[in-house]
Amino acid sequence: MNSVVIGSGFGGIAAALRLKAKGHKVTLIEKHPDLGGRARVFKKNGFTYDGGPTVITAPYLIEELFELFKKNSKDYIKLSPLKIWYQFIFEDNTKFNYSGNEIDMEKQIGKINKEDVEGYKKLINFTKKIFDKGFTELADVPFNKPFVMIRQLPALLKLRSYKSVYSLVSSYIKNEKLRRILSMHPLLVGGNPFTTTSIYGLILYLEKKWGIHYSMGGTGNIIKGLERLMNEVNIKIIKGQEVTKILSNGNKITGVKLDNQKNIEADNVICNADPPAVYEKMLNGNSNKSIMFKWKKNRMEYSMGLFVYYFGTKKTYSNVEHHTIKFGNKYKEHLDDIFDNKKLNEDISYYLHRPSATDKSMAPPEQDCFYVLVPVPNNQSKINWSIEGEKMKNLVIDKMEKDLMPNLRENIVEDFYLTPEYFEKDLNTKYGSGFSIQPKFSQSAYFRFHNKSEIYNGLYFVGAGTHPGAGVPGVLSSAKVLDKII
Repeated sequence: MNSVVIGSGFGGIAAALRLKAKGHKVTLIEKHPDLGGRARVFKKNGFTYDGGPTVITAPYLIEELFELFKKNSKDYIKLSPLKIWYQFIFEDNTKFNYSGNEIDMEKQIGKINKEDVEGYKKLINFTKKIFDKGFTELADVPFNKPFVMIRQLPALLKLRSYKSVYSLVSSYIKNEKLRRILSMHPLLVGGNPFTTTSIYGLILYLEKKWGIHYSMGGTGNIIKGLERLMNEVNIKIIKGQEVTKILSNGNKITGVKLDNQKNIEADNVICNADPPAVYEKMLNGNSNKSIMFKWKKNRMEYSMGLFVYYFGTKKTYSNVEHHTIKFGNKYKEHLDDIFDNKKLNEDISYYLHRPSATDKSMAPPEQDCFYVLVPVPNNQSKINWSIEGEKMKNLVIDKMEKDLMPNLRENIVEDFYLTPEYFEKDLNTKYGSGFSIQPKFSQSAYFRFHNKSEIYNGLYFVGAGTHPGAGVPGVLSSAKVLDKII
């Protein structure tokens, strides 16, 4: 079997390796000169910046890819567990060190609100039930047929999947600060905690089960290790060329056309590209013939956009943890502005990544390396980022100077930023969304874009827009679905 994989994010690479292990002849095509997709790496003046994912959970999903070929992942990559997973900081300067140390967690929760210690324990027990069903049992199950979904509905209803993550957390936790801390996980996969199905509460337990890891040398080193493995097992990798069209004979996929006009024949095409971009730009319009599919595609709601500011400093900020999440004053109102009103708000929350807290190789000696990620509206907002980008950068620097890093502005020696424009133009995501479609119940499992195309034979999808969803464990699991359908 000839299989072509379009896109080299984690999902595309995992798909290529899984198909190779099944005996397919595999070609991986990446439009950029480097692999990684959202997990690309930017190197500037001695600083190494991971482009995207920085929180590594469920490392066994990465290790499995090496084991397919009887290799040991430790010979290719080095994952280091973090002691403090996230430091949360509130506007009144309350700090909370979130970790896998349950004694410490309960002590900190008790300081904020004694009554919530018991609620926290009950919440973790409930998220284990969600995890056992939603992740262990269903993350790599194909949801291509309605009866598969219908069969799961009683169990999903029992797990209160109709509730939002925030609503589920609030049924156990009374204190608003603790509610924010324990409900923020949907933001890591592109969802609004107030509308994301409580099934995503499983992330809370998933982190507890395997911990949070950092890849020494950055997440980009995982991509590098996987690229080395792909070369060793003879997967053909084409870089710097873009697939402009997926070729078909009627509803049967026959291959792909590259931007250099060359055609490559294929029995299967697996897209790590965003499904709406594939259906709207790369196929010959058959997807519009199905009224049901057209309705499904048109009703989809997309995740927020991301403003990501990368910077290096000439001094080290040793008080800043590896992962920091800073909440603004408002929570729900701010999220309403991002997801519903599609407008910018100065009362921002942000995630700050300082890899040099764990790995000195990411910055020159005595210097520090960061990226700060701010959830913003996607490009349905019509925000003009050529004007707003610079304003957002200055707002973020002002906030970080006030919250965490005194005299930051005068210590920055290297910086650049990415806006939803980058996600739309360079990564081909619809509306420049950071994580494809939102993880609502009405857009989960069977209701997402299917892993096996509803319209074309031989067309498959992996990555954030398909089942089970965004995040590194999600996209790696989407490639496992292929083992059951190809």
